[in-house]
Amino acid sequence: MSQTWETAIEAAEELIPVIGRLYRQNGVVLSIHGRSLVNRSPVELVKAHRYARHVDGRELEVGRTLDLVRRLDGLALAPCSIDVARMLSNPANDSIDQVLARELEPVIGGLDAASRSERDVVLYGFGRIGRLVARILLAHAGAPGGLRLRAIVVRRGSADDLAKRASLLRRDSVHGKFSGTIVVDDPNDTIVANGTPIRVIYSDDPAAIDYDSFGIHDALVIDNTGRWRDAVGLGQHLKSGGVSKVLLTAPGKGDLPNIVYGVNSDVLDTEAKIVAAASCTTNAISPVLSVLDRAIGVNHGHVETVHSFTNDQNLIDNFHKGERRGRSAVLNMVITETGAASAVAKVLPKFAGRLTGNAIRVPTPDVSLAILNLQFAREVTETELNALLRDASLGSSLRNQIDYVESQEVVSSDFVGSNRAGVVDGLATKAMGNSGVIYVWYDNENGYSHQVVRVAEAMCQAKRPAFPSVY
Repeated sequence: MSQTWETAIEAAEELIPVIGRLYRQNGVVLSIHGRSLVNRSPVELVKAHRYARHVDGRELEVGRTLDLVRRLDGLALAPCSIDVARMLSNPANDSIDQVLARELEPVIGGLDAASRSERDVVLYGFGRIGRLVARILLAHAGAPGGLRLRAIVVRRGSADDLAKRASLLRRDSVHGKFSGTIVVDDPNDTIVANGTPIRVIYSDDPAAIDYDSFGIHDALVIDNTGRWRDAVGLGQHLKSGGVSKVLLTAPGKGDLPNIVYGVNSDVLDTEAKIVAAASCTTNAISPVLSVLDRAIGVNHGHVETVHSFTNDQNLIDNFHKGERRGRSAVLNMVITETGAASAVAKVLPKFAGRLTGNAIRVPTPDVSLAILNLQFAREVTETELNALLRDASLGSSLRNQIDYVESQEVVSSDFVGSNRAGVVDGLATKAMGNSGVIYVWYDNENGYSHQVVRVAEAMCQAKRPAFPSVY
């Protein structure tokens, strides 16, 4: 390693204001093989550069990134995402200025009023997923373009409802404290998070809210209540003034499109009014199944999900309309049904009738594990399966959905906060003949919430173009 810790930290400290300026003024998101560099500490930046050794075989020097980012700072770039490590790989051995001129030509000098436009977002419901989506949107706030969280809609729970909602956003027993500041504006029913005013609207009727009266227009409503799961129920939102689209954070029923970003998001019609983001488990396993089916062919299989308990279960034994879910969630492993296997067919139609599934709810608050027991079209080896999934996690179009790890020491809590749909545990992979077993960890809250935001950006045409596009 040619850089010392001290020189790496020094360069990282110089990087921070330039990264921040590019993000705040231009809407440029910088990353290293999918690891965002925005709002990171010097130590976190050095760790991101060290991660490059897993992909490129060597650690990326922070000084090289600093030189590149300084050049980017003078190009008046339009909002985009740039993978620094891939940009610096430069297989053609061109000068860095030649690389930038060639790769970034569509966005150089493109920062204008149109690229600064934002799209209003309303969160209908403010539970586990709603609050995590809020955190993600707020972390993206302050840059030109993108999605802007304007309001949340809830039923009033108490006289001090606003303060309690703000407290739940500020503190989370699983995901930690909110990164930033939160101020409660009681007279205006508003929570101000990192300078962003979020109007809290109290209502129990999705069709009766006049969002236009709150200055909210052409909005995307992200419904995370789960109360309505079909086009008729969710269509109530479209009757409210100021709403143009609806996204459900659960599997949709009937003919409602179920989208797993990265897998079938290419078929997402930007004119679609109502879309579902499927389930956390469907998001975790569909990218893996897609990779394996394309490369080898999957004849059929079974998915067993070892899933953290959810708020739907009882803390102690009590009546529950669902089978077994009335038994204490914190004291038992509970076998229950999962719709993930059948839901995969809505995302990957080739899997219709080829996948079965069950779920075991376990006494942990977050991070689940999907075990894919698959029968392939030919014989496979553990090395081949892992190589396919590792490569997909590093250089494919699914690199933001699939992560890959090889460690003999990782356990579920190590994946809290993962922003990928699923993480393949390579050392757990098994193969014999044409049979294979793949283990996929997933943060069923945070990883899924990032997928929801990706679908939301696609629906609103707010997704930043990514560079470089080739290598």
